Amino acid sequence: MKNTVQVWDPLIRIFHWALVVFFTTAFITGDEESILHIYAGYTVIGLVLFRILLGFIGSDHARFRDFVFGPGKLVDYLKSLVSGNSKRYIGHNPAGGYMVVAMLITLLVVCVTGLKVYAAEGHGPLAVNAETSLIASARAEEGSEVGEKSENNAEEFWEEIHEAASYFMLVLIALHIIGVVVSGRLHKENLVKAMITGSKDA
Repeated sequence: MKNTVQVWDPLIRIFHWALVVFFTTAFITGDEESILHIYAGYTVIGLVLFRILLGFIGSDHARFRDFVFGPGKLVDYLKSLVSGNSKRYIGHNPAGGYMVVAMLITLLVVCVTGLKVYAAEGHGPLAVNAETSLIASARAEEGSEVGEKSENNAEEFWEEIHEAASYFMLVLIALHIIGVVVSGRLHKENLVKAMITGSKDA
């Protein structure tokens, strides 16, 4: 029987697979502007904030200090990948660490812009802010037609960023999957199974 070591605690595993489910749901229902899209988006926001919190107070391999390396470490690791002689990391390797950070930042952009689009429609936690006050003032001073045009411009602006960030997230997901496959083959380990069971070979 192989010796194993516990790497991913239950909170990280629940976060990971819940994010897969709810981001997929939000993306698929994005064009419908359905209530399912809205609640899936809210759930993604909660999950991202939860993961950031775990990055500071979570288990050892969940913390940012465990996998956020300097650029030099990343370059060395990528060179070693090309040579087929990369160092094995129990937690995230340098490339995986940068991917985690890139995904979290991109998801934050997706979430914030999604809230801004929803706010431009008069809904959500950001609906009452300076932007809506300015729109209301514009309507009062220049008439409803100008106000509606300003509102539509604001909604289109945030919606374009929201969509671009969502599609960029798909690119990161594809790179993440490629990285999992490559690293798994190089080190002869099943990284998907590790994210289910939480354990890796010691």
